[in-house]
Amino acid sequence: MNKQHILIFSLTAIFLCSCTKEKTFKSNVEDYNVYLETNAPNTASKYFDTWNNKITKDSTELMSFGIVAGEYERNFGKTGNITYLKKAEKALTKAFEIANIGKENYARGLARNYISQHRFREALKMAEIADSIGGGKEETQALLFDVHLELGNYQTAASYLDSLKNMSSFGYLIRAAKWNDYKGDLDTTIKLMEQAMARAESSNNISLRLWSYTNIADYYGHAGRIEDSYRYYLKALKLDPKNAYAKKGLAWIVFSHEKNGVEALRILDAVTQNYVAPDYYLLKAEIYDFLGDEDKKAQNLDAYFNLAKNPYYGQMYAAYNVEFLLEHTKDYQKAMQLAFKEIESRPTPETYNLLAKTYLKMGEYKKALAVVEDKLVAKSYEPTILWTTAEVYKANNEFDKVQALKRELETAFYELGPNAIEPIKNL
Repeated sequence: MNKQHILIFSLTAIFLCSCTKEKTFKSNVEDYNVYLETNAPNTASKYFDTWNNKITKDSTELMSFGIVAGEYERNFGKTGNITYLKKAEKALTKAFEIANIGKENYARGLARNYISQHRFREALKMAEIADSIGGGKEETQALLFDVHLELGNYQTAASYLDSLKNMSSFGYLIRAAKWNDYKGDLDTTIKLMEQAMARAESSNNISLRLWSYTNIADYYGHAGRIEDSYRYYLKALKLDPKNAYAKKGLAWIVFSHEKNGVEALRILDAVTQNYVAPDYYLLKAEIYDFLGDEDKKAQNLDAYFNLAKNPYYGQMYAAYNVEFLLEHTKDYQKAMQLAFKEIESRPTPETYNLLAKTYLKMGEYKKALAVVEDKLVAKSYEPTILWTTAEVYKANNEFDKVQALKRELETAFYELGPNAIEPIKNL
């Protein structure tokens, strides 16, 4: 079976359930209006007053660093403010430097912080240090799986996942789900996430339940189960009424499934009153584009650019920046530099997709085709990657392959959004 046949077969399996099943589902503003209040989250902490002033050059208050780092990371989750994540990094770095006992715990904490910052190679280094120290072996193996999967070291990641296998473990189940999502097996992904969610609910751990609800909502959306996705975003908000990610998920349902850009913007405007993350403004720009409001689209693109240029973000928005340069500023050379930098950081289908898109925009169709056939075909079944593949095939006059992909992409409009409908129909 050649790569193209493998691709078509796998796509059919992925998108079969997302056809027309839930076209009649409609959200109800009364379900979520209560969560759209715009009071700022509470970022104060008794720990800051007690310990934060001890984080000085000569401090040896080890416990202070771990506690303060945890508080900063929680505030990052509440506000999206990158400053909190960087302050957590500073506290964890100091803790790792001075710890004699439990040093591996701080190495793992620092690795996770680096993952959040998309500093994956530095995260791997810290995970390997934790592994060499010993202690908490299973936790370190789970971390090594996470890092290697992000880096595109798929065989190595699989070996760590095998070493963790325990169907009663929440940590194993969520990673097995992520692995099957990477492989394109959405049915198995959802089954595993549902098992993990059941364990989170039986433990009554609010953090695990919240994480489970937002993740299962995402997967249900990918599967075309819009009503289930909507229901679990609401369950997440019932636990955490200020959860920005769940509100973004609801906004996407209202925008992509219902084509109600005005209501989606109302939800997002409530979020961005107190939660600051550049990608939310890109989504708002996308919705204004759908609504035909070029001025508001431009304002939100400017807002994205002004936020994302903060040096604290480092590589966190590199992929978004490549897309921004390709679509809005047409600075293709800079986009190519960023794409190669992302590939150097983690050579995955997602980063190679950025390079293929850049070559396509530059008119380097043969180079784009070489990237697609070597790095994308049968490597990923994400709709955005399939769309790039179809565009590259079209540019190279391989129309039979375009039509095969087009049929599958037409079942993925929910994931790609309303703005993708006409370009895909015109493939």
